[in-house]
Amino acid sequence: MDEELKWIFALFFDGAPTSVQTIDTSRGDADFRATFIIETSAGMKFVLKLADNDFTFPEKIAVWQRTVEEYRKLGYYCPRIFRDRLGSFPIVDYKGHKCAAYAEEYSKYQAAEDRFSDDFGENEAIYHSYKREIWRMTARIAAQYFDYTEYPSAYCMYETFCPSDKTDEVLENALAWKEYADTLPSEFQAQVERIWRLWTDNRTALEPIYKKLPVSVFQADLNPSNILLDDEGRFVGVYDFNLCGRDVFLNYLMRENRDVPGIREALNAAAECYRFSEDEKDAALMLFRCVKPLWYTRVEELKEAGSDHGAIKKALDQSESELSTEIDFKDSMG
Repeated sequence: MDEELKWIFALFFDGAPTSVQTIDTSRGDADFRATFIIETSAGMKFVLKLADNDFTFPEKIAVWQRTVEEYRKLGYYCPRIFRDRLGSFPIVDYKGHKCAAYAEEYSKYQAAEDRFSDDFGENEAIYHSYKREIWRMTARIAAQYFDYTEYPSAYCMYETFCPSDKTDEVLENALAWKEYADTLPSEFQAQVERIWRLWTDNRTALEPIYKKLPVSVFQADLNPSNILLDDEGRFVGVYDFNLCGRDVFLNYLMRENRDVPGIREALNAAAECYRFSEDEKDAALMLFRCVKPLWYTRVEELKEAGSDHGAIKKALDQSESELSTEIDFKDSMG
């Protein structure tokens, strides 16, 4: 362990570090992130995290810490976040970066991604079981209507997650779709313009409704690398709260599911622990039409189609169908 890291470790913990595993999750020069799993001579394991980006700073980490505790109060395991000995999340120098530093409890459980690995397909029943438990957990958080922060989650709409973002992610993906779709052969341009008009009209109409929908504060990154399972494959909790923040519950459900059957399943499971308002029921289809038809996967489909006109038409038809077909989400919302 280098001297810089030893000094930072000593800000948080007692004991002499004997081994360190480094996990670099940086995403370019403007988003430095490093996790250190450190073992001491006493056999204790700790997690130390450093970040130099525009969405990690002491006030934001304090929100993550609070949210972890709120999940724990509801009976879900989340590794605790720790301040340093002085009760702060210090800014430290590390390898030329000014980093916000915080520590975490070493997780008692494995992530779903690590547990299933290559035999994941053989555990489909367990997978579907814990997915429903995840939506019940999220619904229970939604039902608290937490309002202790104005920092939005990474899933936010009509606002940006961090200062470097020019738009929210939904609009960013839609603009990327339009930019690529405008390069398609002329025979598709009328449909491209029709799709774009449907999408922009829907987004504009949704905005005043969206801003009235119930919110809470969520973990906001429910991928298999952050979902924790016990030795029997039962869902026990989550970790990695660095995208957490305030969000509209209905938006969260839409963003975390790829297709209509998945959304229906999530709504149905959530309704066991959460009472959807009439406003949420009325907004569900509009929100779906905002989030899904021009998502990044739609751009990928168009690019993968290349010069295959049949594949291009199929991709465009899918987007247009999602923007125009009536889908009754209400029957899944209790």
